[in-house]
Amino acid sequence: MASEELYEVERIVDKRKNKKGKTEYLVRWKGYDSDDDTWEPEQHLVNCEEYIHDFNRRHIEKQKESTLTRTNRTSPNNARKQISRSTNSNFSKTTPKSLVIGKDHESKNSQLFAASQKFRKNTTPSLSNRKNMDLAKSGTSPFMDALTANGTTSIQTSVTGVTAGKRKFLDDRRDQPFDKRLRFSVRQTESAYRYRDIVVRKQDGFTHILLSTKSSENNSLNPEVMKEVQSALSTAAADDSKLVLLSAVGSVFCCGLDFIYFIRRLTDDRKRESTKMAEAIRNFVNTFIQFKKPIIVAVNGPAIGLGASILPLCDVVWANEKAWFQTPYTTFGQSPDGCSTVMFPKIMGGASANEMLLSGRKLTAQEACGKGLVSQVFWPGTFTQEVMVRIKELASCNPVVLEESKALVRCNMKTELEQANERECEVLKKIWGSAQGMDSMLKYLQRKIDEF
Repeated sequence: MASEELYEVERIVDKRKNKKGKTEYLVRWKGYDSDDDTWEPEQHLVNCEEYIHDFNRRHIEKQKESTLTRTNRTSPNNARKQISRSTNSNFSKTTPKSLVIGKDHESKNSQLFAASQKFRKNTTPSLSNRKNMDLAKSGTSPFMDALTANGTTSIQTSVTGVTAGKRKFLDDRRDQPFDKRLRFSVRQTESAYRYRDIVVRKQDGFTHILLSTKSSENNSLNPEVMKEVQSALSTAAADDSKLVLLSAVGSVFCCGLDFIYFIRRLTDDRKRESTKMAEAIRNFVNTFIQFKKPIIVAVNGPAIGLGASILPLCDVVWANEKAWFQTPYTTFGQSPDGCSTVMFPKIMGGASANEMLLSGRKLTAQEACGKGLVSQVFWPGTFTQEVMVRIKELASCNPVVLEESKALVRCNMKTELEQANERECEVLKKIWGSAQGMDSMLKYLQRKIDEF
């Protein structure tokens, strides 16, 4: 576990009730500004009771003053006196105390991208009508008509079991404290303005790439997202970064391929679009295979499909204890990708690999660690803190040593992986270009609508 002295509380800024009805406090950290405030459960602040008491006292006084202000609204003189008294009150400052846990940034999941908002004004078909849609037909079906008419807002790419919340850009920090702050502060870095679906932070000794998709749900991958990740990796390969840290914004790491995006294009010209999609995946996976610097992955939540299969192509994988891993390819109606047909049997054995690739078994973080898919598992409360401590240690190493060490470990694997990637993409292209493959994906999405 990381040292307890890493983060100290300066004061309590606000409080709220979470979904379970438990109290959380917004903490201002010593040495940080308001952009780095985080919500912490009350039980994590056992060493900071005086800050809580001080905040509660000020909160009660503020409520009383607000009541008096409303009462005296008709009297301008009284109102001015009340305001004068409130502005003269100061926060009491005492010696900051250490907190047992580090800062844990958690954000709410976002809804499928709102590119089809113009259709929301129209009446959308009911779920009962959707259940009667005929999916046996190839090409454009009533299901696709409903998909087009309703944009993508009613279909959850949490085809994966991840429930998405509605994206809210509200001024009230109590409704969405972290996601809003991340969008408006983290993106304001030297190079992040060029990207829409990822955030890139150039830090001391390493490049931090975060999935933060606007064009897809739950950080799922479409050609646009994959191209941005490739671009960021290409930049990191050429600059002075010693390594790359790959993580994600929100409570989901990556939900794999964006099937809504794919299906909407496959209905136009299956052969042409399936070729383009397979090529996008091939280039994306090859970028990981050919990247010479170490890639460290911090899996903060569920990793599904391609989001899980690329993990063995990286060098170190750290997981939040709440994360889980699944490759339900047969359920999707597609074949494996991301070189998982080679890497999964290598790291976890043929039986376990088949159980994941054929039957879609879900692994907890601890199970994934036991099978070799994950390097270490950290407690959710200090996950970010644990990762950053270790990343900074790695970033202090000699860059030549890091790169040459990785080259020695993977010297005999590059050609094999590139060939496996080529085979997998050829099979995907064949499946997506067939009417049966299209129907399988449509039926899968229909089942998810019925569940929703």
